[in-house]
Amino acid sequence: MKESEKSYADWRPTLEKVEQYLVDQIQAYSEENRKRTGEGAYEHLIYRIKSAESMDEKCVRKGVPVTAHAAMKELYDAIGLRIVCRFIHDIYTNIEYIKKIPGCRVIREKDYIKNVKPNGYRSYHIIIELQAPFEDVEGNFPGCFYAEIQLRTIAMDSWASLEHEMKYKHHIRNAELIGTELKRCADELAACDLSMQTIRNLIKEGNDGKE
Repeated sequence: MKESEKSYADWRPTLEKVEQYLVDQIQAYSEENRKRTGEGAYEHLIYRIKSAESMDEKCVRKGVPVTAHAAMKELYDAIGLRIVCRFIHDIYTNIEYIKKIPGCRVIREKDYIKNVKPNGYRSYHIIIELQAPFEDVEGNFPGCFYAEIQLRTIAMDSWASLEHEMKYKHHIRNAELIGTELKRCADELAACDLSMQTIRNLIKEGNDGKE
């Protein structure tokens, strides 16, 4: 089968290799951070390849051809990762590490932590272009692939999971009231995140220069 004749589903094995290549890079910098500071760069890492069904639906929704080329070159989330951190500052530390990954170029960033969505959603989204040692849909080797990375604190991630559950529930009762309560919870969790970051900073300052 020619590369041009492959469907998006046919590319899944390659995408899985690219995903693992990126995961290995992220885990490597976290381990380096652990050796230097005693702490990993993040709490946990989640990743997935978008299914063929979901990608086809997105191609239609975005008005692009339902082809492997469009899915992998015009849309940027065939590979998706979520980095969950303990503290707000860790999110920005991870972003700096990601930007230093060999062959990685950030092409889009959205900071929903400093620019909170109206419903209270907080997270940091980046789209990266990654040069990896695999042939891409255009026949390039090494190939260029895209991935979407979301970075959140544990509190932000817990809130987003609950908000996602409500968003995709049908015929939910008291949706307006639940939305108001979710916004209030988001603000309270954000205040806790800031307080936790302050406490962490004070602990570190108190230990400066001490064994």
